Amino acid sequence: MSIKDESRLRMVSYLEKIGYIKNESVKNAFLKVDRSMFVPEASKDEAYKDTPLSIGWGQTISAPSMIALMLEVSDLKLGTKTLEIGAGSCYNAALIAEICGEENVVTIERIPEVYQFGINNLKSAGYNITVVLGDGTKGYQEGAPYDRIIATAAAPKIPQSWKDQLKEEGMIVAPVGKEKYYQELLVSKKRKDGTFETKKHGGCVFVPLVGEDGWKE
Repeated sequence: MSIKDESRLRMVSYLEKIGYIKNESVKNAFLKVDRSMFVPEASKDEAYKDTPLSIGWGQTISAPSMIALMLEVSDLKLGTKTLEIGAGSCYNAALIAEICGEENVVTIERIPEVYQFGINNLKSAGYNITVVLGDGTKGYQEGAPYDRIIATAAAPKIPQSWKDQLKEEGMIVAPVGKEKYYQELLVSKKRKDGTFETKKHGGCVFVPLVGEDGWKE
């Protein structure tokens, strides 16, 4: 086993121990996807630390514990059609693809340089996932409706377009808050009558979701 593989195994064992990884499919995804392939060259030695890392252009890759929490509350399964808002390095998209199947994942990114960085990472890691360049606050109507919409950037509120693009009984998982640098992780489930049941899963800090229906630049 390589040093990199040992580091990944230690990270997953740690996340299990502290209760962030509970589901076997989430565990297997973390074991399968090499986080070091989704961070800049200068950060590869830190890839398996439980901390956010800069990927450039003012963006970050989230701490593994936060990603694990989001995947757990998302209740993903093989075949779950998922839209990710905020592709970033595309590490999270690769994890989702391991659980849902890569044909069921669409991820959207607004910054052209980050979009290209993510595409290059996926290609190097052997994934064929749809990556869209655009305003994530508008969702992605072309692929709708979705079983899950997962945001990895913080919204001041859940955009109406996400609600409209979600299937009945589907869920939106997103950090939401009126302050740019403190949010609550919300899980909003769409009822049959089109209303939403929302649960809170604790405080978090994500980069702001910038766009027409998000924060302004």
